Amino acid sequence: MPPQKAKKIELNQDYPCPSCRRRGTLRPIALTEALGCDRCQQIFAVEERGYRIEELSRSDPHKQRAWYWMGNRWLAANARRGKPYFPFAIGFLVLGIYLILGPQEHRIIVIVLGVLLLLLLFVKRNWV
Repeated sequence: MPPQKAKKIELNQDYPCPSCRRRGTLRPIALTEALGCDRCQQIFAVEERGYRIEELSRSDPHKQRAWYWMGNRWLAANARRGKPYFPFAIGFLVLGIYLILGPQEHRIIVIVLGVLLLLLLFVKRNWV
């Protein structure tokens, strides 16, 4: 879901490049739903019904960045894509320590809680 004030990206317009430090211009690439920078040669695919662009990284597809056009500037969308793994990491750490140091009769409960935490992690990952 795009931010409320995000504008739809028109494929027949030029835009400033969000990732280029040399003040590049994004121009439409013919016969595609993509924009290319005239300075840094980066390519951006138009996504999310035309409200967001995603940088097509050649080296690591998991580190793609995305932006929304706000009419006069780009708004980074990476905050929306972030996944809160820190609480899960703390939960696993506490469960692991308790599994090692805690009483043996509680180990089955700790293992069940760990499995539930894993399931919650995967379900949350697929929803976002």
